[in-house]
Amino acid sequence: MQTLRIGIVDLDTSHPGNWVPIIKELGHQVVAVFDGGTVHEEGYALQFAEKHEITTVCESLEDMVPLVDAVIIHSVNWDLHVERARPFVQAGKAILLDKPMAGNMRDIQQLLEWERTGVRIIGGSSLSVCEEVKEWHQQHDLDDPIVTMLAGCSVDDFNYGIHAFYLLQAIMGPGIESVRSTGIHLQHHIELNWQDGRKGFLSIGATQGYLPFYATIVTENTVKHLQVDSKRLYRSFLEASLPYLAGDTGPFLAINQLLEGELAALAARKSYLLGGEQIALKQLSEEDQGYEGAAFAAQYRMKVKGH
Repeated sequence: MQTLRIGIVDLDTSHPGNWVPIIKELGHQVVAVFDGGTVHEEGYALQFAEKHEITTVCESLEDMVPLVDAVIIHSVNWDLHVERARPFVQAGKAILLDKPMAGNMRDIQQLLEWERTGVRIIGGSSLSVCEEVKEWHQQHDLDDPIVTMLAGCSVDDFNYGIHAFYLLQAIMGPGIESVRSTGIHLQHHIELNWQDGRKGFLSIGATQGYLPFYATIVTENTVKHLQVDSKRLYRSFLEASLPYLAGDTGPFLAINQLLEGELAALAARKSYLLGGEQIALKQLSEEDQGYEGAAFAAQYRMKVKGH
Protein backbone atom coordinates (compact mmCIF):
# COMPACT_ATOMS: atom_id res chain seq x y z
CA MET A 1 0.00 0.00 0.00
CA GLN A 2 1.31 3.42 -0.95
CA THR A 3 1.40 5.91 1.91
CA LEU A 4 -0.34 9.07 0.74
CA ARG A 5 0.62 12.60 1.66
CA ILE A 6 -2.81 14.20 1.94
CA GLY A 7 -3.86 17.82 2.05
CA ILE A 8 -7.14 19.04 3.54
CA VAL A 9 -8.88 21.96 1.83
CA ASP A 10 -11.54 23.96 3.73
CA LEU A 11 -12.29 23.10 7.35
CA ASP A 12 -15.92 24.19 7.22
CA THR A 13 -17.70 21.16 8.69
CA SER A 14 -17.07 18.51 11.32
CA HIS A 15 -15.76 16.13 8.68
CA PRO A 16 -12.09 17.24 8.61
CA GLY A 17 -11.71 16.82 12.37
CA ASN A 18 -13.37 13.40 12.28
CA TRP A 19 -11.56 12.17 9.18
CA VAL A 20 -7.95 13.13 10.01
CA PRO A 21 -7.51 10.57 12.85
CA ILE A 22 -8.97 7.81 10.66
CA ILE A 23 -6.70 8.74 7.75
CA LYS A 24 -3.70 8.41 10.04
CA GLU A 25 -4.93 5.09 11.46
CA LEU A 26 -5.18 3.79 7.89
CA GLY A 27 -1.48 4.47 7.40
CA HIS A 28 -1.48 7.80 5.56
CA GLN A 29 -0.15 11.25 6.41
CA VAL A 30 -2.05 14.53 6.57
CA VAL A 31 0.69 17.00 5.76
CA ALA A 32 -1.05 20.30 5.01
CA VAL A 33 -4.28 22.25 5.45
CA PHE A 34 -5.85 25.25 3.79
CA ASP A 35 -8.98 27.09 4.86
CA GLY A 36 -10.73 29.69 2.73
CA GLY A 37 -12.63 31.33 5.57
CA THR A 38 -16.13 30.43 4.42
CA VAL A 39 -17.18 29.41 7.94
CA HIS A 40 -14.30 30.02 10.33
CA GLU A 41 -12.30 33.11 11.21
CA GLU A 42 -8.68 33.73 10.35
CA GLY A 43 -6.42 31.63 12.56
CA TYR A 44 -8.72 28.62 12.72
CA ALA A 45 -6.55 26.61 10.29
CA LEU A 46 -3.52 27.07 12.54
CA GLN A 47 -5.51 25.91 15.59
CA PHE A 48 -6.76 22.90 13.62
CA ALA A 49 -3.25 22.03 12.45
CA GLU A 50 -1.82 22.23 15.96
CA LYS A 51 -4.61 20.06 17.38
CA HIS A 52 -4.12 17.37 14.73
CA GLU A 53 -0.31 17.65 14.49
CA ILE A 54 -0.30 18.77 10.86
CA THR A 55 2.96 20.46 9.93
CA THR A 56 1.93 23.00 7.29
CA VAL A 57 -0.82 25.60 7.04
CA CYS A 58 -0.93 26.83 3.45
CA GLU A 59 -1.74 30.39 2.43
CA SER A 60 -2.93 29.28 -0.99
CA LEU A 61 -3.92 26.14 -2.87
CA GLU A 62 -0.89 26.56 -5.09
CA ASP A 63 1.34 26.34 -2.00
CA MET A 64 -0.23 22.99 -1.13
CA VAL A 65 0.08 21.36 -4.56
CA PRO A 66 3.77 20.29 -4.39
CA LEU A 67 3.40 19.00 -0.82
CA VAL A 68 0.71 16.38 -1.44
CA ASP A 69 -0.16 13.27 -3.44
CA ALA A 70 -3.89 13.71 -2.89
CA VAL A 71 -6.30 16.32 -1.62
CA ILE A 72 -9.63 16.10 0.19
CA ILE A 73 -11.93 19.06 -0.45
CA HIS A 74 -14.50 19.66 2.30
CA SER A 75 -15.97 23.03 1.23
CA VAL A 76 -19.51 23.42 2.57
CA ASN A 77 -20.07 25.71 -0.42
CA TRP A 78 -20.17 22.99 -3.06
CA ASP A 79 -19.94 25.65 -5.79
CA LEU A 80 -16.28 26.07 -4.80
CA HIS A 81 -15.37 22.40 -5.33
CA VAL A 82 -14.35 22.61 -8.98
CA GLU A 83 -12.16 25.68 -8.57
CA ARG A 84 -10.62 24.29 -5.39
CA ALA A 85 -9.81 21.09 -7.30
CA ARG A 86 -8.48 22.72 -10.46
CA PRO A 87 -4.83 23.34 -9.44
CA PHE A 88 -4.58 19.77 -8.17
CA VAL A 89 -6.06 18.41 -11.40
CA GLN A 90 -3.54 20.42 -13.41
CA ALA A 91 -0.72 18.97 -11.29
CA GLY A 92 -1.91 15.36 -11.69
CA LYS A 93 -2.92 14.89 -8.04
CA ALA A 94 -5.70 12.59 -6.80
CA ILE A 95 -8.86 14.26 -5.48
CA LEU A 96 -11.68 13.37 -3.09
CA LEU A 97 -14.70 15.70 -3.05
CA ASP A 98 -16.93 15.69 0.01
CA LYS A 99 -20.68 15.59 -0.57
CA PRO A 100 -22.47 17.08 -2.40
CA MET A 101 -19.81 17.02 -5.10
CA ALA A 102 -21.59 19.67 -7.18
CA GLY A 103 -24.86 21.58 -7.21
CA ASN A 104 -25.20 22.60 -10.86
CA MET A 105 -24.77 21.06 -14.29
CA ARG A 106 -21.77 23.18 -15.27
CA ASP A 107 -19.71 21.77 -12.41
CA ILE A 108 -20.99 18.22 -12.93
CA GLN A 109 -19.97 18.37 -16.59
CA GLN A 110 -16.50 19.55 -15.57
CA LEU A 111 -16.12 16.63 -13.16
CA LEU A 112 -17.21 14.20 -15.87
CA GLU A 113 -14.76 15.75 -18.33
CA TRP A 114 -11.94 15.35 -15.82
CA GLU A 115 -12.88 11.71 -15.38
CA ARG A 116 -12.80 11.19 -19.16
CA THR A 117 -9.28 12.64 -19.32
CA GLY A 118 -8.00 10.26 -16.64
CA VAL A 119 -8.07 12.41 -13.50
CA ARG A 120 -8.14 10.25 -10.37
CA ILE A 121 -11.20 11.70 -8.67
CA ILE A 122 -13.89 10.29 -6.38
CA GLY A 123 -16.23 11.48 -3.66
CA GLY A 124 -19.84 11.98 -2.67
CA SER A 125 -21.71 10.48 0.24
CA SER A 126 -20.31 7.90 2.63
CA LEU A 127 -23.68 6.12 2.39
CA SER A 128 -22.52 4.66 -0.93
CA VAL A 129 -20.28 2.19 0.92
CA CYS A 130 -21.78 2.05 4.40
CA GLU A 131 -21.52 -1.20 6.34
CA GLU A 132 -25.28 -1.79 6.32
CA VAL A 133 -25.34 -1.71 2.52
CA LYS A 134 -22.38 -4.05 2.26
CA GLU A 135 -23.99 -6.47 4.70
CA TRP A 136 -27.28 -6.37 2.78
CA HIS A 137 -25.55 -7.18 -0.51
CA GLN A 138 -23.62 -10.04 1.10
CA GLN A 139 -26.86 -11.60 2.36
CA HIS A 140 -29.05 -10.83 -0.65
CA ASP A 141 -30.00 -13.68 -2.94
CA LEU A 142 -29.46 -12.48 -6.51
CA ASP A 143 -32.36 -14.68 -7.62
CA ASP A 144 -34.69 -12.62 -5.39
CA PRO A 145 -35.11 -9.35 -7.32
CA ILE A 146 -35.86 -6.01 -5.72
CA VAL A 147 -39.48 -4.92 -6.14
CA THR A 148 -39.01 -1.42 -4.76
CA MET A 149 -37.28 0.57 -2.04
CA LEU A 150 -37.87 3.61 0.16
CA ALA A 151 -35.01 5.61 1.64
CA GLY A 152 -34.85 8.86 3.53
CA CYS A 153 -33.39 11.21 6.10
CA SER A 154 -34.14 14.62 7.56
CA VAL A 155 -32.43 18.05 7.90
CA ASP A 156 -32.60 19.39 4.30
CA ASP A 157 -33.13 18.52 0.64
CA PHE A 158 -29.56 18.63 -0.66
CA ASN A 159 -26.58 19.04 1.67
CA TYR A 160 -27.99 16.28 3.89
CA GLY A 161 -30.68 14.91 1.60
CA ILE A 162 -28.04 13.86 -0.94
CA HIS A 163 -27.18 11.00 1.42
CA ALA A 164 -30.59 9.42 0.77
CA PHE A 165 -30.05 9.55 -3.01
CA TYR A 166 -26.73 7.74 -2.55
CA LEU A 167 -28.25 5.18 -0.17
CA LEU A 168 -30.98 4.38 -2.67
CA GLN A 169 -28.46 3.94 -5.47
CA ALA A 170 -26.13 1.88 -3.28
CA ILE A 171 -28.86 -0.75 -2.92
CA MET A 172 -30.60 -0.47 -6.30
CA GLY A 173 -27.42 0.08 -8.29
CA PRO A 174 -26.57 2.69 -10.94
CA GLY A 175 -28.89 3.29 -13.86
CA ILE A 176 -31.25 6.06 -12.71
CA GLU A 177 -33.03 7.31 -15.81
CA SER A 178 -35.62 9.84 -14.62
CA VAL A 179 -37.02 11.51 -11.52
CA ARG A 180 -40.40 12.91 -10.53
CA SER A 181 -41.31 15.04 -7.53
CA THR A 182 -44.61 13.85 -6.08
CA GLY A 183 -44.91 16.92 -3.89
CA ILE A 184 -44.29 18.02 -0.32
CA HIS A 185 -46.13 16.88 2.77
CA LEU A 186 -43.85 17.62 5.72
CA GLN A 187 -41.02 16.22 3.60
CA HIS A 188 -40.28 16.19 -0.13
CA HIS A 189 -41.39 12.91 -1.73
CA ILE A 190 -39.57 11.76 -4.86
CA GLU A 191 -39.97 8.88 -7.32
CA LEU A 192 -36.85 7.64 -9.14
CA ASN A 193 -37.04 5.42 -12.22
CA TRP A 194 -34.31 3.04 -13.33
CA GLN A 195 -33.50 2.13 -16.93
CA ASP A 196 -34.68 -1.44 -16.32
CA GLY A 197 -38.12 -0.30 -15.13
CA ARG A 198 -37.60 -0.47 -11.36
CA LYS A 199 -38.77 2.38 -9.14
CA GLY A 200 -37.43 3.65 -5.84
CA PHE A 201 -38.73 6.37 -3.54
CA LEU A 202 -37.24 9.03 -1.28
CA SER A 203 -38.58 11.12 1.57
CA ILE A 204 -36.19 13.95 2.46
CA GLY A 205 -36.14 17.38 4.06
CA ALA A 206 -36.51 19.05 7.43
CA THR A 207 -38.62 17.41 10.14
CA GLN A 208 -39.43 18.42 13.70
CA GLY A 209 -37.00 15.84 15.05
CA TYR A 210 -33.85 14.30 13.64
CA LEU A 211 -34.35 11.19 11.50
CA PRO A 212 -31.49 8.73 10.92
CA PHE A 213 -30.56 7.48 7.48
CA TYR A 214 -32.88 4.58 6.73
CA ALA A 215 -34.06 2.28 3.95
CA THR A 216 -36.82 -0.29 3.52
CA ILE A 217 -36.08 -2.79 0.75
CA VAL A 218 -38.83 -4.96 -0.70
CA THR A 219 -37.85 -8.02 -2.75
CA GLU A 220 -40.13 -10.73 -4.11
CA ASN A 221 -39.61 -12.75 -0.93
CA THR A 222 -38.46 -10.40 1.82
CA VAL A 223 -38.84 -6.99 3.44
CA LYS A 224 -35.71 -5.61 5.08
CA HIS A 225 -35.35 -2.36 7.02
CA LEU A 226 -31.92 -0.75 7.43
CA GLN A 227 -30.99 2.04 9.82
CA VAL A 228 -27.48 3.30 9.27
CA ASP A 229 -25.05 3.55 12.19
CA SER A 230 -23.46 6.94 11.53
CA LYS A 231 -20.51 6.12 13.81
CA ARG A 232 -19.20 3.67 11.20
CA LEU A 233 -19.66 5.85 8.11
CA TYR A 234 -16.40 7.77 7.86
CA ARG A 235 -14.07 4.81 8.29
CA SER A 236 -15.96 2.75 5.70
CA PHE A 237 -15.83 5.61 3.20
CA LEU A 238 -12.14 6.29 3.68
CA GLU A 239 -11.27 2.60 3.57
CA ALA A 240 -13.02 2.43 0.21
CA SER A 241 -11.64 5.71 -1.19
CA LEU A 242 -8.01 6.02 -0.13
CA PRO A 243 -6.67 2.92 -1.93
CA TYR A 244 -8.06 4.35 -5.17
CA LEU A 245 -6.49 7.76 -4.50
CA ALA A 246 -3.19 5.94 -3.90
CA GLY A 247 -3.45 4.09 -7.21
CA ASP A 248 -3.62 0.70 -5.49
CA THR A 249 -7.14 -0.18 -6.73
CA GLY A 250 -9.84 0.99 -9.07
CA PRO A 251 -12.69 3.17 -7.78
CA PHE A 252 -15.42 1.49 -5.73
CA LEU A 253 -17.75 3.16 -8.23
CA ALA A 254 -16.87 5.41 -11.17
CA ILE A 255 -17.56 9.09 -10.58
CA ASN A 256 -19.96 9.21 -13.53
CA GLN A 257 -22.09 6.66 -11.65
CA LEU A 258 -21.67 8.33 -8.26
CA LEU A 259 -22.80 11.62 -9.75
CA GLU A 260 -26.18 10.06 -10.50
CA GLY A 261 -27.00 11.11 -6.93
CA GLU A 262 -26.39 14.79 -7.62
CA LEU A 263 -28.06 14.55 -11.05
CA ALA A 264 -31.14 12.92 -9.54
CA ALA A 265 -31.31 15.65 -6.88
CA LEU A 266 -31.16 18.35 -9.56
CA ALA A 267 -33.86 16.53 -11.55
CA ALA A 268 -36.06 16.31 -8.44
CA ARG A 269 -35.70 20.05 -7.90
CA LYS A 270 -36.56 20.77 -11.54
CA SER A 271 -39.54 18.42 -11.38
CA TYR A 272 -40.85 20.15 -8.26
CA LEU A 273 -40.48 23.60 -9.82
CA LEU A 274 -42.38 22.36 -12.88
CA GLY A 275 -45.26 20.95 -10.86
CA GLY A 276 -44.23 17.30 -10.84
CA GLU A 277 -43.11 16.69 -14.43
CA GLN A 278 -41.04 13.57 -15.12
CA ILE A 279 -37.45 14.74 -15.70
CA ALA A 280 -34.91 12.55 -17.47
CA LEU A 281 -31.36 12.97 -16.20
CA LYS A 282 -30.15 13.41 -19.78
CA GLN A 283 -32.53 16.39 -20.17
CA LEU A 284 -30.72 18.45 -17.53
CA SER A 285 -28.74 21.43 -18.80
CA GLU A 286 -26.68 24.34 -17.53
CA GLU A 287 -29.78 26.53 -17.79
CA ASP A 288 -31.54 24.53 -15.06
CA GLN A 289 -31.70 26.04 -11.60
CA GLY A 290 -29.36 24.19 -9.28
CA TYR A 291 -28.71 24.35 -5.56
CA GLU A 292 -26.83 27.49 -4.54
CA GLY A 293 -23.77 26.60 -2.53
CA ALA A 294 -22.96 30.15 -1.43
CA ALA A 295 -26.44 30.67 0.00
CA PHE A 296 -26.27 27.41 1.91
CA ALA A 297 -22.77 28.22 3.19
CA ALA A 298 -23.95 31.57 4.54
CA GLN A 299 -26.77 29.86 6.45
CA TYR A 300 -24.35 27.21 7.69
CA ARG A 301 -21.91 29.86 8.95
CA MET A 302 -24.69 31.63 10.87
CA LYS A 303 -25.69 28.34 12.49
CA VAL A 304 -22.10 27.58 13.50
CA LYS A 305 -21.76 31.07 14.97
CA GLY A 306 -24.98 30.61 16.92
CA HIS A 307 -27.07 33.19 15.06
